[in-house]
This record gives sequence, C-alpha cells and structure tokens, in this order.
Amino acid sequence: MATRVDRRARERRGTSRAWARLAWVGVSCLVLGACAGDETKGPRGPGNMQAERRADGTIVDDRALCEFKGIKGLEVSETAGPGAIQPNVRRVWKVFGVGADRRKVLICREIDTNFDGFKDTVRTYTDEGQSKEERADINHDGKIDTWNYFAKGRLSEVRRDNNHDGEPDEWKIYIAGELSRAKRDTNFDTKPDVWEMYRKGRLERMGVDIDGDERVDRWDHDTEWRRETEKAEEKKRELEEEKKKKEIERREKEAEEAAGG
Repeated sequence: MATRVDRRARERRGTSRAWARLAWVGVSCLVLGACAGDETKGPRGPGNMQAERRADGTIVDDRALCEFKGIKGLEVSETAGPGAIQPNVRRVWKVFGVGADRRKVLICREIDTNFDGFKDTVRTYTDEGQSKEERADINHDGKIDTWNYFAKGRLSEVRRDNNHDGEPDEWKIYIAGELSRAKRDTNFDTKPDVWEMYRKGRLERMGVDIDGDERVDRWDHDTEWRRETEKAEEKKRELEEEKKKKEIERREKEAEEAAGG
C-alpha cells in the first residue's frame, strides 16, 4: 500500500513540475521569444561579452552567421536598426540576370539584437524570398539555442535548447501557422518525457512519462475546455443545418411561385 501511495505522490509531483515548467516556458517566450527576427530589441540576457572594436569604432569580428565572404553574385548591405548607433543588421542579396533583367532576392539576414557587436540571430530565405530557417542565440552566450523552421514561408517547427548544452530539449510543431503539438525533455536526459497536443492553439491534453521509458504513462486532459469546444462546434453545425433548411425552403417557394405564375 505504501508503495502505491509513494508512486501516486511521485506522479503528482511530476505533473506539478511539468505544468510549472510549461508556465515558465510561456513567460520566457513572452520575454525572450520575440527577439528572433526583431530589430528593435535592446540589451538583455546573461551575455556580457562585447566585440572588439577598432579605433574608429568599427567591429573587428562580429561573428557573421550569413555566408557571403568570397562568394560571387551576392550583394551585402548593412543598416542600423532602431536604437542602434552603428549598423547591427546585415542583409545578403543574391543577384539574378543582367541589365534590364537584373534582380536581387534576399537570401540571408542577420542581426545583433543586444548591440554587443556580435550577430546573434540569422534567418535564411529561399531563392523565391520565402523564409526557410532562423537560428538565434537568445541568452547571448555565443551559442545558438533556438532553431525555427519554415515551410512555404510559414513557421512549421521550433526547437529550443533551454539548458544551453547545445542540444534541443523542446520541440514544437505548427500546422498552417498554428501550434499543433509539442514534446519536451524536462529533466534534460536527451529523451522527451512530456508530450502536448493542441487544438486551435490551446493545450488540450498532456502526456507524461513517469518511468523514463519514453512512453506516456498518463494523459491529462483539459476536459472543461474540450466540452466548451464541442458544444460550440455542435451549435455551429446546428446553425449551418438551419441555414441550409431555410435555403431549401426558399428555393421550393420560388419554384412553386414560378409554376403558379
């Protein structure tokens, strides 16, 4: 009996830790997640490194993340984003055609978001100019910890390294730009132990692996929200059926009037 009670207590603690981590991650995304691709953000994060500068203030090595040096057919531009005294945004363009047919397409953009002189966020693009991949060093320690992937220009997957060991421990999948499912390695043993399923962008159920075998031991459901959603969908179906019924009645009435006339 004691063993059973202990197991239940461990499960409750595991669930509490998982939900607490979800709350922490949500707050972190609000505070830090907006930095990816944002040229307006100022200093933040634990990184206190500063790039070496020459006497005129230019940076010796900004740790470029875009590949452009020594590559023909590319054009590079550098601009200063809001709040920046010196250029902190670099764009790399690929040039196609010559003369009147000449055109250029953005293939890479990198940003120094906290003005420490090092590029920490980079996004690459397809030859059609659609977003392809974005990598970011959110805590500014010199290591990439966030990977965003795009499909046809829309966000399709996000990977995060929350303990900064160089390996992702959080994976999120998006469908049609909306969060669909996620998995997390909450104890950082390289194996996912929490799985989340979303519906309309909201967490519907969460699976927890208690014994570390990479299989769900328990599913937790947001039953109240699911009931509300199902009720709303049923009401929507009823309204659609009522609309169809009225349309049929209207057509039948028009047909009868036409026949009588």
